Amino acid sequence: MNEEQWLEKRVEELAGKCRMRDIPAHTEFLNLNEQEIFLRTMQRQRDVRFVLDGGYPMAERKSGLFLPSYAEDGDASMLPVVCVHILPLNEKFAETLSHRDYLGALMNLGIERHKTGDIVTDGTRAWLFCMEDMAGYICGNLRQVRRTSVYGQIGEVPKQVLEPAFETIEGSIASVRLDALLALAFRTSRSKMVPLLEAGQVFVNGRLVVSPSMVPQEGDIVSARHMGRFVFRGVKNTTKKGRLFAVLDRYV
Repeated sequence: MNEEQWLEKRVEELAGKCRMRDIPAHTEFLNLNEQEIFLRTMQRQRDVRFVLDGGYPMAERKSGLFLPSYAEDGDASMLPVVCVHILPLNEKFAETLSHRDYLGALMNLGIERHKTGDIVTDGTRAWLFCMEDMAGYICGNLRQVRRTSVYGQIGEVPKQVLEPAFETIEGSIASVRLDALLALAFRTSRSKMVPLLEAGQVFVNGRLVVSPSMVPQEGDIVSARHMGRFVFRGVKNTTKKGRLFAVLDRYV
């Protein structure tokens, strides 16, 4: 059984548990590829409601929560996801740390990636989303990220996470195709984006897209693995030569 088949079986088991016992059930955290498998599997489980949630509105890594009969549609409150604040013991001596640094420190504790959700950082602090039962272990054992001494505590989702920073990018494109928007967002050529699409590395609103000619709608969130995410804000105007002046907000 390969990983995709295993995940399909696991989703079916959890959906069945929710259906038979009328209790909430949830998956581990799923990356974008796994969310696509989850959604495809749930097309065969139409008698079970679900929601994908990662602890905050713009989360990329999400858990699938199966809803019992007494839950409202779209209610993710039964998902035990908490926000762990990872803070330096002494800000004066803190290094500038990256997402990779925090992830590496968690892996060094023996924590598998599917046990944690998004990690958001501003360079000196980080906010990690994880299941409540994992949060205690992280807070009790995470003591260092690279050479910086840190501590963890469970807290509210901060404004920095709820209102992420964007870099607005504007430029002319021939048409509102996905490959053109990717090229504009990541300052490269359309031809270099085609292999990324063909490799299944691009998602629009969490759904896998492989066609370069797909036309995103205003407000769609486009994610390219290992490159970043952006929101397509729409077309501002048309140039005299008939090119479209597009506006994107890229996450920084």
